[in-house]
Amino acid sequence: MVLAVLAVGFDVTILSLALPALATGLDASTSELQWFVAAYTLVFAAAMIPGGMLGDRFGRKKMLVTALVVFGVSSLAAAYAPSAGAFIAARAVLGLGGAVILPMVLGVVPTLFDARERRRAIAMVMTAAMVGYPVGPILGGWLLGHFWWGSVFLINVPVVVLAVAAVLAWLPESRAARARRLDLPGIATSSVALAALTYGVIQAGQYGWGDVTSVVPLAGGVVLIAVFVLCERRTGEPLVDLRLFRETGFTVGTLLSTAVNFVMFGVLFAVPQYFQAVLGTDAMGGGVRLLPLIGGMLASAVVADRFAARAGARGAVCLGFALLAGAMFGGATTAADSGFGLAAAWTTVAGLGLGFVMPVAMDAAIGTLDEERSGVGSALIQAVRMVGGSLGAAILGSVLNAGYRGRLDLTGLAPSAARAVREGVYGGLEVAHRTGREALAGQVRAAYTHGMDLLLVVSAVLGLLCALGALLLPSRRAGRVGPAGSERPQSDHEAAV
Repeated sequence: MVLAVLAVGFDVTILSLALPALATGLDASTSELQWFVAAYTLVFAAAMIPGGMLGDRFGRKKMLVTALVVFGVSSLAAAYAPSAGAFIAARAVLGLGGAVILPMVLGVVPTLFDARERRRAIAMVMTAAMVGYPVGPILGGWLLGHFWWGSVFLINVPVVVLAVAAVLAWLPESRAARARRLDLPGIATSSVALAALTYGVIQAGQYGWGDVTSVVPLAGGVVLIAVFVLCERRTGEPLVDLRLFRETGFTVGTLLSTAVNFVMFGVLFAVPQYFQAVLGTDAMGGGVRLLPLIGGMLASAVVADRFAARAGARGAVCLGFALLAGAMFGGATTAADSGFGLAAAWTTVAGLGLGFVMPVAMDAAIGTLDEERSGVGSALIQAVRMVGGSLGAAILGSVLNAGYRGRLDLTGLAPSAARAVREGVYGGLEVAHRTGREALAGQVRAAYTHGMDLLLVVSAVLGLLCALGALLLPSRRAGRVGPAGSERPQSDHEAAV
C-alpha cells in the first residue's frame, strides 16, 4: 500500500518541475501547459468516488492492481508522448489510475487492521504520500539534469511494478458482501460536481475569484452537490450512505484532516518558491530543504499511536494542531535575510504536528467504515480532502499575492515591467535582472517573504481553531464487530445504549 501511494505522491510534484522542459520538448503553448496540469486533476476529482464504489463492488485488490497497471502504462505513455495532445491524454488516464489507487489503499485499512493497528497503518500510508513532495523534485531535478524530459515520468514505473507484485503476493481480496444496484444519478452528479469545483478553484487561483471562469464552475459545483444530496436521500441504494455524517468521528475526522490539507497545500505552494526565489536554490535544492518536514512527520508518527492510546484522539489531535500552529507562527517571523536555519526549524515542528494530526484524525473517520462501504467511504474522505487542499492552495495563495503586491513600489517602471513584477516573484526577479536593478530584486524578495508570512499567520490561526475543534472528536470507547469481523467503533447511539 505504501508503494502504491508513493507512485501517486511522486507524480504530484514532478510535473510542475518538468513544465519548462515540456514547453520546449513538446512545443507546448501556455494553454496546453495549463491542461497538462488540469487534465490529471479534473479526471482525478471526477473518478474518485465511482472508483471507490467499483472496489466495493468488484473487489478492492482487483481494482487496486488494475489502477496500478493503468497508472504505470499511462506514465510510460506520458514519457514517450510525441505531441502535447498525446501528453494531455496520457495525463488524463494517469488521473484515472490515481483516483482509484488512493481510495482502494485506504479502503482496505479497516478490513485488514483492528483498531489497535489502524492508526499506525494510516500513519505509514499518509507519510508515504507526503514523501513524494520533497523526493519528487530531488529525483526529478537529477533526471532532468542528465536525461530528457520524459525520464521524470519513468520514476513511477519501477515503483508500480513493485507495488503490483506486493499487492498480488500479500494483499487479501475484500469486497462488499452484496453487490448493490448502480446509483447512476449519484455517480454522474458527484463526478461532475467534484470536477466543476476543482476546475473553478484552479481558475480562481489563476484569474481571481471574481472571474467568470471561476464563478460559473464553482456555482455549478455547489448546485450539483445539493442535487447529489437530494438524489442520495431519495434512492434506496445510494452511492454514498449519508448516514455516515451522523457519526461524529467520521464528520469531525474528515473535517480536521481536510483542514490539514488546506494548510499544507498552501504552505507547499509558498515555501518551495521561497527556497528558490529568495534563498536562490534550484528545484532539486528546494526538495532537499523540504526534508525536515518529512523528518518531523516520521519522528512523531513513531510515537503518535502510543500517545493517542494514552491521551485519546482528542489529546493527540489537539497537540498536533498546537504544534502546527506554533510552527506557522514561528515561520511567520521569516525575513528576506533569515536563511535556511529558521525554515528548517519551523518546518520540522510542522512535520511533528502533522505526524500527530493526520493518522489520528483519519483514523477517527476511517474507523467508522465497515467492509460494505469502506471503498466509497474512503473515496468520500479523500474527495473532501482533495477539494480542501485545492482551496488551500488557491485561498492562501491569494493571501500571499495580496501581501506581496501590497509591499511593492513600482515607481519609475514601464507599465509592462510593472505588470510583470505584480504577477509574481519570478516575474519581478526577471525584470530586476533584465534592468540591472538590484534594489528592485531585494524589494521583490522582501515583498514575497512578507506575503508568505501573512499566509503562515492565517494558517496558524486556522490551526488553533482546529485544536479547539478536536475537542469534538469522540472519546475512547469500546468497539463492536462489523460485518467483516473486524473491530469497528460504536456510533454515538450505540454507545448511549
